[in-house]
Amino acid sequence: MPQLPEDIIDRLNQMERRIKALSTAVNTRPAVNEFRPAPSGSVTITRPLFRIFDGYNHEIFADDIMTGGLARPWLQLMPPLATDPAKWPSTTAPAFTTIARCMNPIWQPKMRLAVNTAASSGGTGQVRVLVDGVPFGPTVTAGITYDYLGLLPGDMKSRFGQTMVVEIQALASAGTVYAQPSLIHGAQT
Repeated sequence: MPQLPEDIIDRLNQMERRIKALSTAVNTRPAVNEFRPAPSGSVTITRPLFRIFDGYNHEIFADDIMTGGLARPWLQLMPPLATDPAKWPSTTAPAFTTIARCMNPIWQPKMRLAVNTAASSGGTGQVRVLVDGVPFGPTVTAGITYDYLGLLPGDMKSRFGQTMVVEIQALASAGTVYAQPSLIHGAQT
């Protein structure tokens, strides 16, 4: 039995449904990764680069095809630190004074920072942390561990990949106050 041609209206309706379904599938979920060809130049790379971007076109993950592992984000590691409080950054100043400072890239919207604090025999004082000049977390009494997880100041979208300055400040009401960072890492919201 020969095939009879379908009614043109039915065929158009069916094609319209298929186009809507395709359009919906394409627009409901944007791509979360992007493959780019290898860079040209003196090095010939046969493996593809793998990059993942967030919704603001910030590169959040990249592989290192030259030696393996991660290219981005690169993760900072803390150096070994002195365990003797007498060798920690310290102050005898009666006003908040910066005793330690570091600079770190902004990769994540939150940061966790732990700082061991101590005071000399008979000493008292306080320790606080500033991020880009803005107080970050609580002010603690010397002898209590500062351990805080919180949002970084400023707009993450516009500051992604920029450098932030983390300062540990202390004041001594009496004697000497010591502070030594023991943990720092970024965190998600």
